[in-house]
Amino acid sequence: MNAMPSVNLPSVALVIPVFNEEAVLPELIARLTAVFDARPDCAWSVILVNDGSRDRSVEVMLAAHARDQRFKLIELSRNFGFQGALAAGLAATTHADAVVTMDADLQDPPEVIPDLVTAWRGGAEVVRAVRRTRSETGLRRLAFDLFHKLFSALSDYPVEPNSGTFGLLGRPALEAFNRLPERHRFFPGLRSWVGFSRADVLYDRQERAAGQPQQTLRRLIRYALDGVFSFSYLPLRLLTITGVFVALLGFAIGTFFIVRRLLGIEIAQTGFTTLVTIVLFLGGIQLMGIGVLGEYLGRVYDEVKQRPNFIVKKRTGLD
Repeated sequence: MNAMPSVNLPSVALVIPVFNEEAVLPELIARLTAVFDARPDCAWSVILVNDGSRDRSVEVMLAAHARDQRFKLIELSRNFGFQGALAAGLAATTHADAVVTMDADLQDPPEVIPDLVTAWRGGAEVVRAVRRTRSETGLRRLAFDLFHKLFSALSDYPVEPNSGTFGLLGRPALEAFNRLPERHRFFPGLRSWVGFSRADVLYDRQERAAGQPQQTLRRLIRYALDGVFSFSYLPLRLLTITGVFVALLGFAIGTFFIVRRLLGIEIAQTGFTTLVTIVLFLGGIQLMGIGVLGEYLGRVYDEVKQRPNFIVKKRTGLD
């Protein structure tokens, strides 16, 4: 069991949500331990948040805590999703001077953490790890690139397109972040919204160390929608603009036919196809508008209910 570091050292906590990462955890723990041992100038700790894992992830994390008490564990009562687990870990970092957020799959290499700490010590309260390259290919890579371009175009608070969860928050930024009451969280957007001085650290995103990605396509789509609808009113504005355009177009067409009638110009019989096309076009626009309004209204409904983002079942190694 490792000795606890001096209380006079700056304390840096890591928050890592874990969901069915039994195959990855041993290497993650080993590489984190090597980073900590190579940097005795900080008081390190890790908060592993079990987000309802169904494999042996909890047993692996408990064994890590038994060997090294710098590794701590929060067990949630069920799977609340990545953002809920991340919020639980951030809420538990009550005494850390800075907190590093990262995934458990080792696509974000732990060896970059000292660079984040160095940037923080240089005066930045928010340090973003920006991907110089990334390992995803094919449809998944295309979807990520498309989302970042759309989000940058739609969002009122643009974020760095090659940054994600991996990064560091100083104590002032962390306290501001923890005061945000939102249920539908998009972490990069909220990190940008809180402000504070910031710095970027470049790194190369790697392949998963083992296993398959735990974020399903449905969850990624939901996460993308949370990002857009939480940080932009542009979809509503586009609906208004579309409505005005359709109304003006209808007024122009109506005026055209009225003028023809007044001038006595013969008007051909309107075909069934034209009528159906116009009805379907307007009906489609109306349904899309209702859908956009529903997305905003559903998020308002969730906020009004005031349900917590997570429920903690058990803490190990934490007060």
